[in-house]
Amino acid sequence: MATPVLDKEEAAGKPEPGFADSPYITVTFRVRRFNPEVSAEATWEDFQLEIDPKERVLDGLHKIKWDLDGTLTFRRSCAHGICGSDAMRINGKNRLACKTLIKDINPEKPITVEPIKGLTVLKDLVVDMDPFFQAYRDVMPFLVTKDTNEPTRERLQSAEDRARFDDTTKCILCAACTSSCPVFWNDGQYFGPAAIVNAHRFIFDSRDEAGEQRLEILNDKDGVWRCRTTFNCTDACPRGIEVTKAIAEVKRALITRRF
Repeated sequence: MATPVLDKEEAAGKPEPGFADSPYITVTFRVRRFNPEVSAEATWEDFQLEIDPKERVLDGLHKIKWDLDGTLTFRRSCAHGICGSDAMRINGKNRLACKTLIKDINPEKPITVEPIKGLTVLKDLVVDMDPFFQAYRDVMPFLVTKDTNEPTRERLQSAEDRARFDDTTKCILCAACTSSCPVFWNDGQYFGPAAIVNAHRFIFDSRDEAGEQRLEILNDKDGVWRCRTTFNCTDACPRGIEVTKAIAEVKRALITRRF
C-alpha cells in the first residue's frame, strides 16, 4: 500500500514555526514575588513569554516555573476550574488562573499576577488558607439530623426544595469572594462570604435540622451583619454564585426566623 504524500498546496498551508502568521505573541508577566527566607519585602519581577493568546494565565505561570524560574511558587491542581486552588489577583481582579485566557486580559500591557488579599502570604502567590477554612468549619458545613439511627434509605427531597439552595452548592472554596471583601481585608475575624454561602447551603436544606444553630453562629458580631453589600464577592465568584443575595437571605432568616 502506497504511503500518502502531502501535496505542495497542503504543505504551504502549514507554516514553519517563527513565521509572521505564528499564533504566538510576546507577553510580559509581572509577578509579585515574596520569599520570607530572602527578604521581608515583596518585589515585582517581569517575565517575557512567547505564548498563544488562547492559552490561560496558568499556562503562562507553568512556562515561567518550568522554563525560566523554578522557584516561582503557586497552587494549582485540577486546572479546570473545579478544585479552586489557583485563585489569585490578575490585573487587579480576583480570578482563577486556569479559567482566565491571555487574550481576555489585554496582553499588550504587562499582566500583573499577585496573591489574593486579606490572607497572610507564605511565599509568592501562596497564602495561608487556615483562617479561611476555620471560618468554613465554624458554620458546620454538613448535614445535621436529630435522628441518631443509621438511615435505611436516602433522605428524600422535592425538586422545589432542592432548588431553594441550588446556587450555593456550586461553591468550590477558592476564597475569591472572601478575599475580595473590604471588610475581610480590614478584619480577618469576619466569617467572610464563602463561609456564609456554605452555611446558606444547609440552612435552607429541608433535610437539615441545625438551621437555628447556624443562624446563631452567624448572628455574632463577626457574622452576617458585617457585610456592607458592596457586591465585590458576587463579581469575584468564578462559579457565578449570587453571593450577596445569599448573604441577604441569611440576614432575612435571622430577622424572620423563617427558612
